[in-house]
Amino acid sequence: MAKQDDDFKKVISHAKEYGYVFQSSEIYDGLSAVYDYGQNGAELKKNIRDYWWKAMVQLNDNIVGIDAAIFMHPTTWKASGHVDAFNDPLIDNKDSKKRYRADVLVEDYVGKLDAKIEKEVAKAKKRFGDAFDKEQFLATNPKVAEYKERGDAILKRLGKSLEAEDLEDVKALIEELDIACPMSGSKNWTDVKQFNLMFGTKLGASTENTTDLYLRPETAQGIFVNFLNVQKTGRMKIPFGIAQTGKAFRNEIVARQFIFRMREFEQMEMQFFVQPGTQKEWYEVWKEKRMKWHLSLGLGADNYRFHDHEKLAHYADAATDIEFRFPFGFKELEGIHSRTDFDLASHEEFSNKKLQYFDPVENKNYVPYVLETSIGLDRMFLAVFSNALREETLENGTTRTVLKLPAVLAPVKAAILPLVKKDGLPELAGRILEDLKWDYNVSYDEKDAVGRRYRRQDANGTPFCITVDHQSLEDGTVTLRHRDSMEQERIKIADVNAIIGKETDMRQWLKRI
Repeated sequence: MAKQDDDFKKVISHAKEYGYVFQSSEIYDGLSAVYDYGQNGAELKKNIRDYWWKAMVQLNDNIVGIDAAIFMHPTTWKASGHVDAFNDPLIDNKDSKKRYRADVLVEDYVGKLDAKIEKEVAKAKKRFGDAFDKEQFLATNPKVAEYKERGDAILKRLGKSLEAEDLEDVKALIEELDIACPMSGSKNWTDVKQFNLMFGTKLGASTENTTDLYLRPETAQGIFVNFLNVQKTGRMKIPFGIAQTGKAFRNEIVARQFIFRMREFEQMEMQFFVQPGTQKEWYEVWKEKRMKWHLSLGLGADNYRFHDHEKLAHYADAATDIEFRFPFGFKELEGIHSRTDFDLASHEEFSNKKLQYFDPVENKNYVPYVLETSIGLDRMFLAVFSNALREETLENGTTRTVLKLPAVLAPVKAAILPLVKKDGLPELAGRILEDLKWDYNVSYDEKDAVGRRYRRQDANGTPFCITVDHQSLEDGTVTLRHRDSMEQERIKIADVNAIIGKETDMRQWLKRI
């Protein structure tokens, strides 16, 4: 755990040092669980969003995108169940005065069991070497089986207790597991209570004529209330999907782990409308599609896993999470839910307007069922960034810090480096920069020795460095250095654009799906 904490601190520090993520309002000592994205962070975030949008909307003939407002009629949230059921179970420690999510305390306990399993796997892998069969080991090792059985039983009990709103049993489970306050080590807990997560606000020019509103806690409802608008204007036929990205807001009392859990965050969601009775089939389809999208980025198959929900939300008949191995363990990255017809049927009831689809094949009207894929853009940012940050020992014994971002997502695709600041080299480098920036986000760096500039660009995540030297003036060639391998090759200036394009083009990356 200590190594995990150290690794995570390095991620946070590096994100600030290289202009990726800053504490919001830092000059005023910041605002808890609110962050700003810096010049490189904004680019990385945009690239992740574009990568998702192209795969989800542009490459699917039956999925379109919208951009719904953050403010919505307040009845929306009554119909969706958020007013009555959008709660977190909270528990306070009487000695430390710290507040925690009760379910997260239990999940973190199970996470420690998962860490023990990973430790057993690592020991066995070291012992057996190339002959090690991970799947067989996980299936047959009695210690691993014991840890897994215990973890599954704990999560099952937690899920049943939360579903039944049996908060007394949630507290009893925390006490039985002997869970202590992470800050103080105290086990002196209060009762568990529910806390609604929505931010309230008001709409109106005067206090006498205001309407109580909420900042949206999710983007999905903007899709549901526009179902008919999109279906009719787009002449969409079932099955079809509506996607959108945008900000959502949750009054997280226990916000933590950097940008993993924030009060203001961004979602990338798609609601896929299907004929009732086909939802289980489409649920499996979207599980496979979404996992392939993640794997296309090359972050490592071992860093992903599915986690089926023991406790289903009030609207779902099936749900799973794609979990990612963050520096602090496996946590939810994306949710895939079979939402049944709850949302559209509920909005029908509360609005007194029909939200049905006429199926020309079946010759009847029905309320479609919905498959949802929902991924946190900020969590995806953290997954990509934390996975990319490496400390490498080189052959000469020195070390380098390198941010091995997928080239398709890297904020800066290439840095142009004149070897010296004279003899016409900066002018030639400037012309190369001017040509490339029409197609890519590129930078110019002439300060310090070229070796130090390479290290700086490695740490910044830049896939390519283009060095302009005196030979460049003679024969029109430059040195192209690859970030990950540190290999250098001499290429023609005329070929630079095509080479960068081949490595960073979304087309090439998304073809892996």
